[in-house]
Amino acid sequence: MTATAATLLDRFEQPARLVMARLTDEERVVVERELAELGQGRDYGGSAFAALRALAAAVPDRLYDDSARVLLRMHEIAGSGNYQSCLSSLPTVRACFDLGLVPDQPDDGDDGVATLVVGRGHIAPSFYAERYVRGGLPFLPLTTLHKDGLSGVVHRDWGFRNTMRYSLGVGLAQAVSLALDLRRRGDRRKVVCLAGDGELQEGVTFECLRFAHEAGLDNLLLVVDANGRGIEPLRAPVSRDYLATYLGPIVETDGRDPAAVHKTLQELLDRPGSAVLLCRTRKEGHSFKLPAPPGAPPSRPSFANTAGGQLAEFQRATGRRLAVFTADMAARFGLPDRVGYENVGLAETLSVGLTLSLPEDVVKVVATDGMYYMDSLSMLTEATTSVRNLMVLAGRSWGAWGGAANAVNLLDLVVGTRVYEPVTVAEFRACAERLLLEPDTAHVVSMIDARFTEPAADAARDIDGGIWITEPPPDHDGGALVTFGYATVLVQEANRDLGLPHLHCAALRPEFDTGLVDQLRRFRRLLSVEYNAPAGGFGEGLRARYLLGNDVLGVEGDIHNCVHEGQLARHGFAPAQLAARLEALTQEGRGHEPPRP
Repeated sequence: MTATAATLLDRFEQPARLVMARLTDEERVVVERELAELGQGRDYGGSAFAALRALAAAVPDRLYDDSARVLLRMHEIAGSGNYQSCLSSLPTVRACFDLGLVPDQPDDGDDGVATLVVGRGHIAPSFYAERYVRGGLPFLPLTTLHKDGLSGVVHRDWGFRNTMRYSLGVGLAQAVSLALDLRRRGDRRKVVCLAGDGELQEGVTFECLRFAHEAGLDNLLLVVDANGRGIEPLRAPVSRDYLATYLGPIVETDGRDPAAVHKTLQELLDRPGSAVLLCRTRKEGHSFKLPAPPGAPPSRPSFANTAGGQLAEFQRATGRRLAVFTADMAARFGLPDRVGYENVGLAETLSVGLTLSLPEDVVKVVATDGMYYMDSLSMLTEATTSVRNLMVLAGRSWGAWGGAANAVNLLDLVVGTRVYEPVTVAEFRACAERLLLEPDTAHVVSMIDARFTEPAADAARDIDGGIWITEPPPDHDGGALVTFGYATVLVQEANRDLGLPHLHCAALRPEFDTGLVDQLRRFRRLLSVEYNAPAGGFGEGLRARYLLGNDVLGVEGDIHNCVHEGQLARHGFAPAQLAARLEALTQEGRGHEPPRP
């Protein structure tokens, strides 16, 4: 990513303007100075990260000299993030800077004491905070964390040697790959990989450690932030014996003391051979949330959080035994104190594998989310071809990790599955009841991790068909809408004043009778809307199956890596943007794309 002042303004100005009210007076003054400097239109040359270093030099004011304070301010301004995880790793990050393991530029030459791979991908803000107090970053980008400005996840564009996207544990794979390559080239430098004890539960980390041992790698230092938590508390502490078997000596230190980490890590760098450094740390909760204003009403729970209660009611009503497995996602689905479940930690493939040999009449539920079910597609295929009464709660997370917009469509391609996205309690119940009627088909239920008011009508009466949210007037042949799942909620709000006929579907592949298909074909304009990628998705499925001439509106490419409200606006799904799209349906004629907002 090459950078000029204009590209930095385009990236950071709008997100920074949106949070100005959360800044202190001193912070606003500095941010305005930095924006003014960018307004000079200089060509910094090089990467965007190099340009940010130049901006920091041009406006050298440091508001804070403690990276822990900077880290807290970043999360307070963003209102979200993994603050406790970042804070847990901050002393180790400081030690890495002091040891020269963090280069000024991610593409600096390979002449350092060792090469750092950051496997704990969501601690990128710890590095930003430390760079800031050392003069390597301006304050402007720090105000845009999780707001589609500065990425909260490790990425080469923002100062790291490696890049991560979704998969926990992939950092160790990157480190083993690099260590193997260095050894083959005769380079004796070591690779230092920062990891967490939660991510060591991932299947890929087991494969990496086994391979590193069998390949005889003697240049890998695994630094583990051992705080006893993944998203939820770990079942057991990290196994010293297991790690020692594959990587050799295990050394422990106080991970809350940067000097202790520095001293121990330096000793391991000077010592021959691979090793593991266990940094004993502490972590409180997982996700950062701003405190509610005094007197504010309780916030509405996310729809995904209702799953625990609905499963408990389903069990009570049917008398069926449930076996519920989750990869550290119990709180997200509201499972605790509602229904019995087994937490397998962050081993999402195992959560599917544990369903394989249970009795047929047991209803098996795997509760996972958009980051994790993408990692277990091979095991899902195994399960969907051999397991009866299988329900996959595929949580759609709108957190700062973003997510593959096409994930729901990919799950639909797994053999023996049907995909639904309920947006009412009744629809969720109907999906569960349908599973009992067709136990040989795995029911993938996309659970929206967002707060919304249920639509005026639901598809529970015909979970495989559609229900009119807004009925078409007699003889209406103008514009109409057909929506899938969560898009219904968004479109209903945008359509409130327009009153266009609006058909809602909970099934990704709905089954329409002949009368409904004929009715849809009579509309001069038909727009299908889905909040996932249109390629191979809901709208294209309607075209292929029913030969409808519908225009397709959906998210194209990846969901933007920012909080959900920002994602809606970035993808043209905010209420005002959708209303502008729907207004085009009042125009005569079909065959051209409605104008984009």
